[in-house]
Amino acid sequence: MVRSENENRPSEARSRLLNTAGRVFYAEGIHAVGVDRIIAEAQVTRATFYRHFPSKETLIVAYLNEADRAIRDQVDTAVAAGLPAAETIRRVSTYIAQGIRSPGFRGCAFLNAVAEYPDPDHPVHRAVLTHRQWFLETVTGLLAKIRENPAAPAARHFVMMRDGAMAAGCLFDPDLVCETFLLGVDALLKAHTTPTDAESAEGR
Repeated sequence: MVRSENENRPSEARSRLLNTAGRVFYAEGIHAVGVDRIIAEAQVTRATFYRHFPSKETLIVAYLNEADRAIRDQVDTAVAAGLPAAETIRRVSTYIAQGIRSPGFRGCAFLNAVAEYPDPDHPVHRAVLTHRQWFLETVTGLLAKIRENPAAPAARHFVMMRDGAMAAGCLFDPDLVCETFLLGVDALLKAHTTPTDAESAEGR
């Protein structure tokens, strides 16, 4: 069945609203941007906005879900290449570095959002935690394919390096920040791959 222009319009309007919100929320902060501005820049009516997003809060969560989906797609692409786990982690790290080097970069969208919504029971805060838990579990799973026992602390180390690089990337030379981050990832993988003296002794 062929859809008419009128039937397609709501989804197009929703995309415009999400794209507009994503751009201005990320560039200027969430609290700093009101619904009226998003409606005006997306060129939709107020009724259209509230038909798709009953509140600004639901729009913010949808914006974070879109950011989450984009990162999941990157990770899925890295995993789908079928490389060894260490190389998959390096590829994910390269995607992170590319983001830091991109025009208009101003840090991690999730860390920026949670700074504005510190209440752990708020839906925005929960959306951030859901994304970060998924990312941590994904990195832990990849590291466990290299060595299982110390995978969890190594994954936390990786996420902390990633957070530091994302924070520093909008303050200092992004090329230098990315170089430092990628060197840190290589060092972490080398340390994670090398058995400790105690493990070596157990294997004898």
